[in-house]
Amino acid sequence: MRGVRRGMVAVLILLIAAVAVPLAVRWMTEPRGPSFSIVLPSGAEQKIDLAHLRRMPQLVRRGEAQNQFGNWKDGGTYSGVLLTTLLSGTSYDEVDVVAKDGYRMTIERTRVEDPDYPMVLAYALDGISVPAWKDGFRLVVLPEGGRVSNEEYRALSAGSYWVKNVVRIVLRGLVTTTSANGP
Repeated sequence: MRGVRRGMVAVLILLIAAVAVPLAVRWMTEPRGPSFSIVLPSGAEQKIDLAHLRRMPQLVRRGEAQNQFGNWKDGGTYSGVLLTTLLSGTSYDEVDVVAKDGYRMTIERTRVEDPDYPMVLAYALDGISVPAWKDGFRLVVLPEGGRVSNEEYRALSAGSYWVKNVVRIVLRGLVTTTSANGP
């Protein structure tokens, strides 16, 4: 009788472990809170959650952008991480910033790395952070002066570079071709 009890206890412990271990692994590897993905040119994908973003060096700066009609929009104090910090150590020629609604902005590397017009992946506006901030993670351009005009940004709409509800940042490399005589 004792052997049967010990066997049942052992089976029960194994059953609990079989359920608990996968749940614990899933809990430890899933993003905590809101998240977005960075997709490398190789196709590898890295999820970054709000907690991870908050541990990175921050930029807090006032900003607003001009739209295609010349109106100033989305003014406020943004908190976030420089896009160059998020992408450091990676090789790319351009990035596609993809929003939850499917909006996509392709940005060349020179614009991403322009120190006069730093691009920031913001997680808060005026102290209100995602998920309470309904614009979600947002790509913004925050020069020291705070305002980005169409003329100085050399764009039909400087505001079009401000992407709301970012869910994915896809890094793209230029496709190079080689001939029989070399590159």
